Amino acid sequence: MDFEQLVDNITPAIYEGLKRAVEIGKWPDGRVLTVEQREHCMAGVIAYDLKMQDETERVGYIDRGKKAEGEVCGDDHSHDDGDQILKWAE
Repeated sequence: MDFEQLVDNITPAIYEGLKRAVEIGKWPDGRVLTVEQREHCMAGVIAYDLKMQDETERVGYIDRGKKAEGEVCGDDHSHDDGDQILKWAE
């Protein structure tokens, strides 16, 4: 069985198990993953994500939002890339 066929046979339960193994570095029975096992599990999780998950459901997804240019982010801080003057109060 090649890698593509293997990914096609990953069920959601297996996916969650692989993801958990990568997160904690152990199998469900407590045995520690070897470096090679962790790499293979991670490759499986990434391949499953790309094939089966929406972008927003993938491991590592960061919602950066969609702000219009010039829109204020709401934290009352200036996010200008220009120079800013810092004044110290005595």
